[in-house]
Amino acid sequence: MCGRFGFFELRYFIEQLRQDGLSFIENKEFDFIPSYNIAPETNIVILLGDRGQYYLTTAHWGIIPHWAKDKPKVRPINARTETLAVKPYFRHMLNRTHCIIPASGFYEWKQATQQKKQPYYIRRKDGNTMAFAGLWDSWQPQDKASPPLISCTIITTASNGEMKSVHDRMPVILEPEHWKQWLEASSPDAEKLLIPAKDGTLDIYPVSTKVNNPKYIQHDCIEPL
Repeated sequence: MCGRFGFFELRYFIEQLRQDGLSFIENKEFDFIPSYNIAPETNIVILLGDRGQYYLTTAHWGIIPHWAKDKPKVRPINARTETLAVKPYFRHMLNRTHCIIPASGFYEWKQATQQKKQPYYIRRKDGNTMAFAGLWDSWQPQDKASPPLISCTIITTASNGEMKSVHDRMPVILEPEHWKQWLEASSPDAEKLLIPAKDGTLDIYPVSTKVNNPKYIQHDCIEPL
């Protein structure tokens, strides 16, 4: 799964989008606050695809389907690749509303002793920004005066060889050359991208248990032990 990540490199992500010729519309109203420890149920940066247009904006991390009458108690932060086409929460988004969730790296916990779990930080070896494959939806509260709420979820898959020593799941990490292909939700080849990252792509190392506190967002969260 992916329950915590960091993102502090928005400028580099935007530069990479422009270098790759991926034109987008930026929501000027959102304030980007770098965080080394992003928790669920917060607003995160996403690049969403919507009928051929791409928008850089923020979304609530924890999906709320558009058909929900009230805000549901269960708001999944992850969606398993294997069940996207059958789960009611996700199947209507699979070929309709795709997004990319940029990240500097993510965290996973491994059972170290019977009482203790050791957190690990996972980032790209090449230093580039990660791009998680995601789904998004727009939900209208019953109070019609309130604006629609954009929410998202991160798609996960089986771990690759290097991640298996820490956890059996990992987010789908898209390579830059596949970003546009994923955002084109109606593309028949988009689902072929939902596979584990190639072995050798990731740098994995243990970090301080300070990251266990979701309110702690400082730089030393990612410092190696």
